[in-house]
Amino acid sequence: MLGRMPVAEALALLARQGYDAYEMFDWRDPKVLETFVAERQKYPLVCECLVGNKGVTAPGCGLVNPREREEFLHQTSLAIDAAKKVDCPQLVTLTGNELGGMPRSEQMSNAVAALRAAAPLLKKNGITAVVEILNTYVNHAGYFLYSVRDGAELIDRVGSPNVKLLFDIYHVQIMEGNLIENIRSNLDRIGHFHIGDVPGRHEPGTGEINYRNVFKAIYELGDRFKGAAALEYGPLAPLERNLAEMREMSNFA
Repeated sequence: MLGRMPVAEALALLARQGYDAYEMFDWRDPKVLETFVAERQKYPLVCECLVGNKGVTAPGCGLVNPREREEFLHQTSLAIDAAKKVDCPQLVTLTGNELGGMPRSEQMSNAVAALRAAAPLLKKNGITAVVEILNTYVNHAGYFLYSVRDGAELIDRVGSPNVKLLFDIYHVQIMEGNLIENIRSNLDRIGHFHIGDVPGRHEPGTGEINYRNVFKAIYELGDRFKGAAALEYGPLAPLERNLAEMREMSNFA
């Protein structure tokens, strides 16, 4: 959401608006990472999550392709090193796209094996990989992990407390909806949320999702969820006004 804003300016804005955490994407640029390391000392902000593997279709992203496993583990190791510099506890992890000609059941087993291989390194460093569900209808045609059901199967089969789901509310709404029940029944598997409204991927209140009810449902589940929700959308309203409105909308304390 603040990706185009200079790091120092973005962190200052979040602190001024009363936020306590942020998510980081561009850590592979050494200068950007150095700036985060320096600026984070100035504000009471936690880096809650950063992107682990490079992208949806980038080499090393493919959990479903055993030929990419070595590169996936290498990228995860690099991301862990970056995460430790900013005391970040979670890595966004992407499965990559489906492999043509290979049964989904075999691809699922490959993804399980890749995450099991990463789990000891994650555990050793006190970091959790959160595997993201994406939609294939609008944004990511061909992506492997597009359903909550498959996400739950993946997490259960990996069987590690250091591997959980990233429940992107925007993507799940496009693919299947039933948001509150999906969240309630899978909360113990979820480590992180992404937020955006449908259609258009703008701020809550611009589309069809009743975010007040979604936030209330998460809040009412109490200590079962101790993670965070990242604002991942392009706001239509002026930025500072939108940040203030989001604070008010999600405040059920």
